Amino acid sequence: MEETLPKNDRKKIYAPLAALALGTAVLSMPAAAGEMVKFKITGDEHTPEIKESLTGKPGDPKNGIKVMINRKKGNCFACHTIAAFKDTVPYHGEVGPSLDGVADRYEEGQLRMMLVDQKKYFPNTIMPAMYRKDGLTRVMKKFKGKTILTAQEVEDVLAYLKTLK
Repeated sequence: MEETLPKNDRKKIYAPLAALALGTAVLSMPAAAGEMVKFKITGDEHTPEIKESLTGKPGDPKNGIKVMINRKKGNCFACHTIAAFKDTVPYHGEVGPSLDGVADRYEEGQLRMMLVDQKKYFPNTIMPAMYRKDGLTRVMKKFKGKTILTAQEVEDVLAYLKTLK
């Protein structure tokens, strides 16, 4: 004969376990869309940088290029060129600088800062902040309070940019 706990005893035992499991799952999840992870800007006013990863894990350069090409995400080719994609991506803009060799021109923390908020480097740029949601102007109502990229997408794009030497 199998022994079972009375219902009240089961609740006393399993409720804390369920709460612990749920809490662990929530804490291990990345920030949800629209939520931002905290980061520290270091350096000086002319060369600000974010040295630490936004996610604590390495970016995926293959996903980074997908984000860059995606017109609803990075849409990087609307303004920038990368020679390796001249035959595969139909349109390359000429508003922003070429991204060829960008990893030789800037440190990783500087590139991360530029992705998060380009205006920290170049105040008059038209490049949008990819990971900022406050203090922006002329934002469509449906995009208010949201970042363009997630923290992981910033790290993925950065991982790809680091290959451009």
